Amino acid sequence: MLDSSAVDTTLDAAEALAVLQAVADPIRWRVLTRLSTCRRCVCDLQAEIDIAPNLLSYHLKVLRDAGLVLGTRRGRWIDYTLTDDAQARVKAALPGELGRW
Repeated sequence: MLDSSAVDTTLDAAEALAVLQAVADPIRWRVLTRLSTCRRCVCDLQAEIDIAPNLLSYHLKVLRDAGLVLGTRRGRWIDYTLTDDAQARVKAALPGELGRW
């Protein structure tokens, strides 16, 4: 993953709200936490988080739409990882001085 300080990320209000809503959910936060260490297959995420497949798919879609995760197909499976600018997008979504921490 790239150093988030090296990525210039500017979000409009709708994008910022989508990012903040994505990270505010406890299940999505758990997904992001697990992906922060390494790439994970959907089946591994499902087992680690103990969530129904359809709910995990929904939460991954929200994270994809917010530009925070990326899925890569590997045969029958999809591996997920954080996008290179995930950390920068979260910082950019914070208003004013909060985003400069």
